[in-house]
Amino acid sequence: MAETDSTAARTTPGTGGLAERVPPHAYFVVSAVFHYLGPAFAVLLFARVDVLGVAWLRIASAAMILALWRRPWRTWRRLDPPTRRLLLGWAAALALMNSCFYLAIDRLPLGTVAAIEFVPVIALAALGTRTGRNAAALAIAVGGVYLLTDVRLAAEPLGIALAVANAGLFSVYIVVGHRVARSPAVRGIDGLALSMLIAAVIALPIGITGAVPAFTDPVALAAGVGVGLSSSVVPYVCDQLAMARLTRHAYALLVSLLPATATVVGVVVLTQIPTTAELVGVVLVVCGVALHQERHAPASAA
Repeated sequence: MAETDSTAARTTPGTGGLAERVPPHAYFVVSAVFHYLGPAFAVLLFARVDVLGVAWLRIASAAMILALWRRPWRTWRRLDPPTRRLLLGWAAALALMNSCFYLAIDRLPLGTVAAIEFVPVIALAALGTRTGRNAAALAIAVGGVYLLTDVRLAAEPLGIALAVANAGLFSVYIVVGHRVARSPAVRGIDGLALSMLIAAVIALPIGITGAVPAFTDPVALAAGVGVGLSSSVVPYVCDQLAMARLTRHAYALLVSLLPATATVVGVVVLTQIPTTAELVGVVLVVCGVALHQERHAPASAA
């Protein structure tokens, strides 16, 4: 999930008023559900549209919605070259990450891909803050992923490779996204809207061919737009609203629930029933994410 600067979210126009009166944990619950509910619906859409076509529809529809809302081209005109390059790098990571993610969930259960996705997050924390706690968190999470991948490796080696690639790109996305969020030139939802627009252009060559059938199928096109809204717009905006009023440590504890959320969504929407080993693996990853500690994290959550 993209992390953004709390001050940026707090100062972004259009996020005050009623939004400030809603508990931040409520925003996170909405984000956690939609973060994997959208991809679950995308799996159902694979019967009508090619996988990479669905991935592009997600990015393009989210870009369109955010562009109509934020009009980010006004921000682009005043950016300096280094910030523009930063946004281009963030958008490239976003485009490739989403493509690998969709190719992976076409081959593997949603919960397995989600669990693998969080290992680089813990590894980044372990590198940034070298403590026994983070080393233990990484070991626990790696053990969980081993159980998950050992179950699937023989049958779906390509799916595992794509999930690992998605996880690596997810870590790049977090690192570059932090730099964008902390940049004084572009902040909050405007940076997200700009990156989505650029990502839609970057992903166009690999996704447009697969997306063409949707343009003559109103149901598939509407479903593609729905996937973009539920997978990118709703969770990313809710993330910013939650992070504006939660400490990084409190937010990290909540994020630990996401692999479990993905498993539940996979069971309910896709009837992907996990084995005992896979359930143990997901639990270990959840424990690892909950245990890990970010640099300069406060001792107590807000």
